[in-house]
Amino acid sequence: MSEPAPASFHDDVLELTRDLIRRPSVTPDDAGCQDLVAARLATAGFRVERQRFGEVDNLWARLGQDEPLLVFLGHTDVVPPGPEDQWQHPPFAADVADGMLWGRGAADMKGSVAAMVVAAERFAALDDQHVGSIAILLTSDEEGPAVDGTRRMVEWLGERGEHVTYCVVGEPSCDTRFGDTLRVGRRGTLSGDLLVHGVQGHVAYPHRARNPLHDCLPALTELIEREWDRGDEDFPPTSFQISNLNAGTGAENVIPGTAQVRFNFRYGPIQSATALQAAVREVLDRHGVDCTLDWRHGGEPFRTPPGRLRSALAESIHSVTGIEPAQSTAGGTSDGRFVAPTGAQVIEFGPRNATIHQIDERVAVDDLAAAALIHFRLARRLLASA
Repeated sequence: MSEPAPASFHDDVLELTRDLIRRPSVTPDDAGCQDLVAARLATAGFRVERQRFGEVDNLWARLGQDEPLLVFLGHTDVVPPGPEDQWQHPPFAADVADGMLWGRGAADMKGSVAAMVVAAERFAALDDQHVGSIAILLTSDEEGPAVDGTRRMVEWLGERGEHVTYCVVGEPSCDTRFGDTLRVGRRGTLSGDLLVHGVQGHVAYPHRARNPLHDCLPALTELIEREWDRGDEDFPPTSFQISNLNAGTGAENVIPGTAQVRFNFRYGPIQSATALQAAVREVLDRHGVDCTLDWRHGGEPFRTPPGRLRSALAESIHSVTGIEPAQSTAGGTSDGRFVAPTGAQVIEFGPRNATIHQIDERVAVDDLAAAALIHFRLARRLLASA
């Protein structure tokens, strides 16, 4: 069978994306999205398996037994829509207007899920000779704690001896034009919850109190101003950011008894979570801050070096869009961080990220069809027998 015409992807991807958006799958509720995908992939010949960990639904669908194994990774959960009366189109109506598909999850990432599913279906229908296997991995936990989703599924696959060779994560990666950016890695994330202990008292009698804000601000200032590193050829310098600072009773004449500070590091491979924790503790101790500090490590940094996946995906993008994509490690975290430590080559590619998590989230209809064609051509490049 020859390659399907590019226009033939258009209606199929659009309608599947609309069907997914109409299911209000606010994390961790899948709302039937995976049932829809499972039925389609089973019809296409995939072996479909479902795993539920805690409140999280996960789907694994594989065609073939051999390696290399190409996995399309996505999530069916979305963030809450916010005030629905502020949307130009209802967030779960999946309206099409002005060449755009509107709705929560249109860009992040039900459009990508639909494109990957349609590409996998079209690949399964080919009578061309190919090697290896193709699979879809979906979770309903990416926008939430990310504990019982992809993290658990990667462990489950490892226990079964299924090893991912190539992984494409459908996160919205592009900036100004569809096809302009690949994410070839992500920074690590490390968060701290700092509770500074003081003594509450009257502001007129500071000698009878101890102000926790006064105690911690010099240390925080040093952490803010510190040059942690200069990054490397792929990653920007490490970033330290305070996200929350709370103290006081609300009264202007009361010295607070405690202060709470939340902060986050985004860091590249040049750093380690252990080293960052030790550096923060050294600064706090040197400033004599009486505190309790709890850490949450969200994931190690990863990058996929130049190789077959990077080149094949870039070639597929160029063949459809005419664009040579930039290769970046910017942005936040994704579930790719759970797959990369297995040794798989991991890249993120999806639609423009201009409206993700916003009111009036939307995606260009033409970009959905283009994404499906890119994924289809990628599968043919990576799994061709010759």
